[in-house]
Amino acid sequence: MNRPPSPLLLALYEPDIAQNSGAILRTCACLGVDAAIIEPAGFRIGDPRFRRAGMDYLDALSIGRHDSWARFEAWRAATSRRLALLTTRGETTLWDFAFRPGDILLVGRESAGVPESVAAAADARLRIPIQPPLRSLNVGIAATIAMVEALRQIDRLPIDRPRGEFDFRL
Repeated sequence: MNRPPSPLLLALYEPDIAQNSGAILRTCACLGVDAAIIEPAGFRIGDPRFRRAGMDYLDALSIGRHDSWARFEAWRAATSRRLALLTTRGETTLWDFAFRPGDILLVGRESAGVPESVAAAADARLRIPIQPPLRSLNVGIAATIAMVEALRQIDRLPIDRPRGEFDFRL
Protein backbone atom coordinates (compact mmCIF):
# COMPACT_ATOMS: atom_id res chain seq x y z
CA MET A 1 0.00 0.00 0.00
CA ASN A 2 1.37 3.40 -0.94
CA ARG A 3 0.56 6.16 1.55
CA PRO A 4 2.21 9.30 2.85
CA PRO A 5 4.19 9.18 6.11
CA SER A 6 2.00 8.95 9.16
CA PRO A 7 1.41 12.13 11.15
CA LEU A 8 1.22 10.08 14.35
CA LEU A 9 3.00 7.12 15.93
CA LEU A 10 1.68 4.69 18.52
CA ALA A 11 4.39 3.14 20.70
CA LEU A 12 3.81 -0.01 22.75
CA TYR A 13 6.02 -0.20 25.83
CA GLU A 14 7.07 -3.79 26.53
CA PRO A 15 3.72 -5.28 25.48
CA ASP A 16 2.70 -8.49 27.27
CA ILE A 17 -0.12 -9.99 25.24
CA ALA A 18 0.45 -11.05 21.64
CA GLN A 19 -3.22 -10.93 20.64
CA ASN A 20 -3.75 -7.44 22.10
CA SER A 21 -0.66 -6.12 20.35
CA GLY A 22 -1.63 -7.65 17.03
CA ALA A 23 -5.10 -6.14 17.26
CA ILE A 24 -3.66 -2.73 18.22
CA LEU A 25 -1.34 -2.76 15.22
CA ARG A 26 -4.21 -3.83 12.97
CA THR A 27 -6.07 -0.74 14.18
CA CYS A 28 -2.98 1.39 13.47
CA ALA A 29 -2.97 0.10 9.90
CA CYS A 30 -6.66 0.89 9.47
CA LEU A 31 -6.18 4.44 10.76
CA GLY A 32 -2.92 5.13 8.91
CA VAL A 33 -0.83 5.42 12.08
CA ASP A 34 2.76 4.15 12.29
CA ALA A 35 3.73 1.96 15.24
CA ALA A 36 6.73 1.11 17.39
CA ILE A 37 7.36 -1.77 19.77
CA ILE A 38 9.70 -1.08 22.66
CA GLU A 39 11.32 -4.35 23.76
CA PRO A 40 11.38 -6.58 25.59
CA ALA A 41 7.94 -7.79 24.59
CA GLY A 42 6.28 -10.78 26.21
CA PHE A 43 6.15 -12.56 22.82
CA ARG A 44 8.06 -12.85 19.57
CA ILE A 45 6.94 -10.82 16.54
CA GLY A 46 6.58 -14.13 14.69
CA ASP A 47 4.22 -15.48 17.39
CA PRO A 48 1.18 -17.00 15.63
CA ARG A 49 -1.21 -15.32 18.08
CA PHE A 50 0.27 -11.90 17.23
CA ARG A 51 0.17 -12.59 13.48
CA ARG A 52 -3.39 -13.97 13.66
CA ALA A 53 -4.72 -10.92 15.51
CA GLY A 54 -2.88 -8.52 13.20
CA MET A 55 -3.75 -10.52 10.09
CA ASP A 56 -2.23 -9.32 6.83
CA TYR A 57 -2.78 -5.75 8.06
CA LEU A 58 0.65 -5.85 9.73
CA ASP A 59 2.19 -5.58 6.26
CA ALA A 60 0.26 -2.34 5.66
CA LEU A 61 2.03 -0.21 8.26
CA SER A 62 5.47 0.80 9.37
CA ILE A 63 6.46 -0.94 12.62
CA GLY A 64 9.64 0.30 14.25
CA ARG A 65 11.35 -1.88 16.82
CA HIS A 66 13.50 -0.53 19.63
CA ASP A 67 15.37 -3.05 21.75
CA SER A 68 15.13 -0.92 24.90
CA TRP A 69 13.53 2.18 26.37
CA ALA A 70 16.91 3.94 26.21
CA ARG A 71 17.21 3.26 22.47
CA PHE A 72 13.65 4.46 21.90
CA GLU A 73 14.35 7.65 23.84
CA ALA A 74 17.54 8.26 21.84
CA TRP A 75 15.57 7.84 18.60
CA ARG A 76 12.82 10.16 19.89
CA ALA A 77 15.33 12.83 20.91
CA ALA A 78 16.93 12.66 17.46
CA THR A 79 13.53 13.15 15.81
CA SER A 80 12.33 15.86 18.25
CA ARG A 81 8.90 14.30 18.76
CA ARG A 82 6.57 14.91 21.71
CA LEU A 83 5.59 11.92 23.81
CA ALA A 84 2.05 11.63 25.19
CA LEU A 85 1.57 8.76 27.64
CA LEU A 86 -1.88 7.24 28.16
CA THR A 87 -2.19 6.48 31.87
CA THR A 88 -4.92 6.16 34.46
CA ARG A 89 -2.87 8.63 36.54
CA GLY A 90 -2.72 11.30 33.84
CA GLU A 91 -2.96 14.95 34.86
CA THR A 92 -4.71 15.98 31.63
CA THR A 93 -7.77 14.45 30.02
CA LEU A 94 -7.37 13.29 26.45
CA TRP A 95 -9.98 15.84 25.34
CA ASP A 96 -7.99 18.77 26.81
CA PHE A 97 -4.69 17.94 25.09
CA ALA A 98 -3.82 19.72 21.82
CA PHE A 99 -2.24 17.15 19.50
CA ARG A 100 0.20 18.10 16.77
CA PRO A 101 1.48 16.18 13.74
CA GLY A 102 4.47 14.09 14.74
CA ASP A 103 3.24 13.29 18.24
CA ILE A 104 3.88 9.86 19.72
CA LEU A 105 1.18 8.16 21.79
CA LEU A 106 2.66 5.70 24.28
CA VAL A 107 0.74 2.85 25.92
CA GLY A 108 2.16 0.68 28.68
CA ARG A 109 2.16 -3.01 29.39
CA GLU A 110 -1.21 -4.60 29.88
CA SER A 111 -0.09 -6.02 33.24
CA ALA A 112 1.82 -3.09 34.73
CA GLY A 113 1.68 0.10 32.65
CA VAL A 114 5.03 1.89 32.58
CA PRO A 115 7.58 2.52 35.34
CA GLU A 116 7.76 5.98 36.89
CA SER A 117 10.98 6.77 35.00
CA VAL A 118 9.15 6.27 31.69
CA ALA A 119 6.15 8.30 32.86
CA ALA A 120 8.49 11.12 33.91
CA ALA A 121 9.99 11.24 30.40
CA ALA A 122 6.59 11.94 28.79
CA ASP A 123 5.79 15.46 27.67
CA ALA A 124 2.15 14.83 28.65
CA ARG A 125 0.37 12.21 30.76
CA LEU A 126 -3.17 11.77 29.47
CA ARG A 127 -6.14 9.96 30.94
CA ILE A 128 -9.42 8.94 29.39
CA PRO A 129 -12.24 9.64 31.85
CA ILE A 130 -14.36 6.59 32.69
CA GLN A 131 -17.20 5.91 35.10
CA PRO A 132 -16.16 5.47 38.76
CA PRO A 133 -15.38 3.18 40.47
CA LEU A 134 -14.00 1.41 37.38
CA ARG A 135 -10.22 1.51 37.03
CA SER A 136 -9.20 1.31 33.40
CA LEU A 137 -9.94 0.47 29.79
CA ASN A 138 -8.29 -2.32 27.83
CA VAL A 139 -5.02 -0.90 26.44
CA GLY A 140 -6.14 -1.54 22.85
CA ILE A 141 -9.42 0.29 23.37
CA ALA A 142 -7.63 3.21 25.05
CA ALA A 143 -5.09 3.38 22.22
CA THR A 144 -7.88 3.42 19.63
CA ILE A 145 -9.78 6.19 21.39
CA ALA A 146 -6.60 8.27 21.66
CA MET A 147 -5.53 7.69 18.04
CA VAL A 148 -8.94 8.71 16.72
CA GLU A 149 -9.00 11.85 18.88
CA ALA A 150 -5.45 12.82 17.83
CA LEU A 151 -6.19 12.22 14.14
CA ARG A 152 -9.45 14.16 14.42
CA GLN A 153 -7.69 17.12 15.98
CA ILE A 154 -5.00 17.28 13.31
CA ASP A 155 -7.53 16.60 10.52
CA ARG A 156 -5.93 13.35 9.42
CA LEU A 157 -8.69 10.78 9.85
CA PRO A 158 -8.84 8.41 6.87
CA ILE A 159 -11.21 9.57 4.15
CA ASP A 160 -14.22 7.32 3.68
CA ARG A 161 -13.87 5.50 0.35
CA PRO A 162 -15.60 2.55 -1.26
CA ARG A 163 -14.21 -0.76 -0.03
CA GLY A 164 -10.82 -1.52 -1.52
CA GLU A 165 -9.87 2.10 -2.32
CA PHE A 166 -7.37 3.84 -0.09
CA ASP A 167 -6.81 7.54 0.33
CA PHE A 168 -5.56 9.60 3.23
CA ARG A 169 -5.87 13.30 3.89
CA LEU A 170 -2.69 15.19 3.22
